[in-house]
Amino acid sequence: MSTIQSRRKLIVIILLCVAIAGALVRQYAEPGSTTRDIGTLLMVLWVPIIGNVIGWLIGKIPRRAPPAEPVSFDAAGAFTPHLHVELTLRPTALLSHNVPLSAGEYRCALVVGNQGFSARWFVPQGAVLERGAPHSLDVELLTPDTATAHLPEGEVFRVLVGDSFIADGRVLQPRI
Repeated sequence: MSTIQSRRKLIVIILLCVAIAGALVRQYAEPGSTTRDIGTLLMVLWVPIIGNVIGWLIGKIPRRAPPAEPVSFDAAGAFTPHLHVELTLRPTALLSHNVPLSAGEYRCALVVGNQGFSARWFVPQGAVLERGAPHSLDVELLTPDTATAHLPEGEVFRVLVGDSFIADGRVLQPRI
């Protein structure tokens, strides 16, 4: 037991004894007397300790194991294509944002009906994806076992990033 825990235990015991003494004083004192009021005050000193006792009891309740960390592409490692798709980027609402996608990694959800599947694709260095034109890309799925059943060859899907659909696509060929 640590020093703090032993001190807390001692304080709880002392205040419990003071509360019991206050109850005894209050029991034998005349109603309306100062002695009875002092007994009541001594009993009230126990109230702040109740929170500590309840906290200690709650600490004794066994806890559930923390939830498992969600699966992410960071743990997946190297890019492994699962689908070959054709993507057509939608134009944005603001004309000033209608710029092509530059080289890099893009993460999204491929939405088929009301189901979404986490995915990522890469735009190679030196290449850009123009809006409004179809582009052929390889896509990696976070959970390929589940997603490929919903994404057969020829399946049409939408690409969701954040809360916006940024592209429409079609599966050209499964790579699994």
